[in-house]
Amino acid sequence: MIKALLISGLLLAFIPAVAASAQPAGTPPPRVVSLDYCADQYVLALADPEQILAVSVQADDAHSALRDRAAGYRQVRDAAEDVLALNPDLVVRSYGGGARAQAFYARLGVPVFDMGYADDFDAIRATIHRTAQALGHPARGEALIAEMDAKLEAAARGPRLNALYLTPSGVTSGAGTMVHEILSAANLANAAAVGGAVGWRALPLEQLALESPQLVVTAFFDDGSAPKDSWAVSDHPVFQRLAGRTSPVALDGALTACGAWFMADAALAARRQANALYAETAEAGVSRSGAARDGAAGQ
Repeated sequence: MIKALLISGLLLAFIPAVAASAQPAGTPPPRVVSLDYCADQYVLALADPEQILAVSVQADDAHSALRDRAAGYRQVRDAAEDVLALNPDLVVRSYGGGARAQAFYARLGVPVFDMGYADDFDAIRATIHRTAQALGHPARGEALIAEMDAKLEAAARGPRLNALYLTPSGVTSGAGTMVHEILSAANLANAAAVGGAVGWRALPLEQLALESPQLVVTAFFDDGSAPKDSWAVSDHPVFQRLAGRTSPVALDGALTACGAWFMADAALAARRQANALYAETAEAGVSRSGAARDGAAGQ
């Protein structure tokens, strides 16, 4: 009862401020609260520091790409009473606050910018553009898009190779996911999308026993943020044999955890590692061929 009265008091105290916050064009950028770590990334990259009233409690977690920038900012739960106490001009969210958050804040007159979730690079471009507009820095958004596109262009430079993405729990990703988009951007054929497979799925052990990919791409193996149990497919003998004979490409898991521009960094990192491994393999093949020729000549 006391908590309900406290929340009601906060809401009533906040409503007059909202009515006074309808500002004409040309006013200062909005003061914002971010409700989840995906929204945090966009706010930290596109807003001025003085605009940011608070970020989410996950802003400095290992899976947050811009965790270093989050240092020093107030952190807030996505509970209404905590958010409203900060009297923001705008609430920014991707999933924070739950499915009804936007309708709830709208009833109170609190503007909410709902980013949604980007599932390909075109959607990321659109999200950057919309978010930069909402935060009052459209030029900053266009510069970020240009930076992302330059990295995507570089990521495509290299031979087409067959690759399998794997999480510590033994799950992989078919088509229709951002991981698939990252592999495609790096000019890597997604082995888990063979036959039109879509979405997240268990590692296809039968397929791998017959045909191994040239590369295994991993993320979240070294930060402890992804669950793994004793029955994980990654401990299966088929996978262990695969790992022993397949070149590894390790990505920073934080670059894959949210649909944002830094997924181009993940694609570029994958491509650079793939190119280095391909060069090593090619050089080893030339050395073996040379040794074979020398051996034949000596007979």
